[in-house]
Amino acid sequence: FNLRDAFDRVLLAKAVVGIAKENIAYYDRLISINRDRFGEGAISKVDFQRLELQRVQFESDLQTSLVNLRTAKIDLLQLLRERTPVDDIDIRGSFEFTEPVTDLEELRKIALAARPDLREAQETLTKAQTDHKLAVANGSTDPTFGIDGSHQAPPIGTYIGFSVSIPLRIFDKNQGEKLRTQLDITRTQKLEDATQIAALHDVDASWATLQSTLELLRPYKTKYLREASDIRDTVSFAYQRGAASLLDFLDAQREYRDTQLNYLNLVGSYFSAANQVNFSVGREVIQ
Repeated sequence: FNLRDAFDRVLLAKAVVGIAKENIAYYDRLISINRDRFGEGAISKVDFQRLELQRVQFESDLQTSLVNLRTAKIDLLQLLRERTPVDDIDIRGSFEFTEPVTDLEELRKIALAARPDLREAQETLTKAQTDHKLAVANGSTDPTFGIDGSHQAPPIGTYIGFSVSIPLRIFDKNQGEKLRTQLDITRTQKLEDATQIAALHDVDASWATLQSTLELLRPYKTKYLREASDIRDTVSFAYQRGAASLLDFLDAQREYRDTQLNYLNLVGSYFSAANQVNFSVGREVIQ
């Protein structure tokens, strides 16, 4: 669980670095265009300076994301007990969410069959039942059959004898062990029930968290990301032609940046929630 979580955090940090680099490259192109406009007198010096100052935010985002990526790699290497220098490793993997192909009922069934703590509880109950059967068997009284034969000189000659011995059950045997093992069965049954309830609660809670995250992610995937990109491009185009204010231009850049970061953080939350579902079920069911 911890290793998978650390791996996902590296993927998130890499994705944020990628977006930060993309944003600063896009903004640098806009600065270059507006530098030419400033030289032509199309915008004032103050407006151009404000454009350049806004680049500080994008540069800060990039440096912060690089630090976070390095920290995430260090954490992963520590879990792997790996001594490779952090600058010499790279992590590859898809950082996109996909809709789960399973449902809650299926996850509950898998958990009941796969969770190690449930299997341990079931094995403990089986052992208690076996111990009780052994105690009952040790307390039972069984008849004893015997046969004897001999050949001697006359007058006895040859004879064969049979015997049957049946103990009289005046006092029950092994009473204490029978009672102890029966109580042990009752106790382990209750422990198994409690473990099962806890396991199903874990599955239900982790599934609810996953579904909540998906509800937030879906509109980003289908609408918000596209709208933020369209608004940024439209306002940038309008500003370069004097049809939008500097404030509108800066707001559009900020909204696009915030939308992208929110989306990536939600994908990271989805990965974390999926990891928790897998942990609560007892095996990987959501990639």
